[in-house]
Amino acid sequence: MDPFSPFFFGGFSIVFTIIFLLVAGTFLFVIVKGITEWNKNNHSPQLTVAAHVKTKRTETTGGSGDSSASTWYYVTFEYESGDRQEFGVNGRQFGMLAEGDYGILRFQGTRYLDFERSAA
Repeated sequence: MDPFSPFFFGGFSIVFTIIFLLVAGTFLFVIVKGITEWNKNNHSPQLTVAAHVKTKRTETTGGSGDSSASTWYYVTFEYESGDRQEFGVNGRQFGMLAEGDYGILRFQGTRYLDFERSAA
């Protein structure tokens, strides 16, 4: 096929347009999802419950070669009812919690607010 034919360039522009729309659509979806979760959390009541730290985990991306690494921190709490919920926390909060800690958890929707450790 001649790369200078109108069909070649027409096909290229269609493929480019489809890829652009997919990338833009994904970007828009992520933004709308984040705003929706933020708004839902803001309208949720702040709850205070007895809980204990069940597990902690991290998720790291990047870091190979010259790129910088990013780390996300997660803590799973278990309530007296046996239900569990995982929250994203910052590094300082992650470091202050230990698996097995008992205390009072404050949260709002999916947003972690505070954990006050108490004697088990």
